[in-house]
Amino acid sequence: MNFPTLLKRLAPVLLALGLFAVGIDQARAADKPASAAPVKLEGLRNGTPLNQDNPPGNFRQERDHPVSERDFVQQPPLIPHTISGYQITKNFNKCLDCHAWQKTKESGATKISVTHFKSRDGVELDKVSPRRYFCTQCHVPQSDAKPLVPNTFERAKGMQ
Repeated sequence: MNFPTLLKRLAPVLLALGLFAVGIDQARAADKPASAAPVKLEGLRNGTPLNQDNPPGNFRQERDHPVSERDFVQQPPLIPHTISGYQITKNFNKCLDCHAWQKTKESGATKISVTHFKSRDGVELDKVSPRRYFCTQCHVPQSDAKPLVPNTFERAKGMQ
């Protein structure tokens, strides 16, 4: 048997052995303790055990607030009024009492975006798409609540 033929037959075996050796080396490295100090993670529950509830935060929904500016291009608009007691079920959506296209003239509310009338396949529908029907999946009421954690977020340059 000549050398090139022998190399062709042994190449897969050598490759497998090499990958096996690398895997063993990685496993050994994973078993070694980290030399750096452990990172202390603190959740939003502030140490409250999972089987207990945190008391509710002291915040209120703002009523009839001017519409807020957006912080990034695809941000859903914030709800500028309280929605306490609004019912949104598969059979009824209180938001549509004012924001449906045929009701915005009399209510003065913002029309639902045309994007809410497209199916996931891009087909235009004559009513709000089921995937956009539950408004509070994306839209949230404005609030005077303080940030839960400090952050350094800056608005998108094009939004300033």
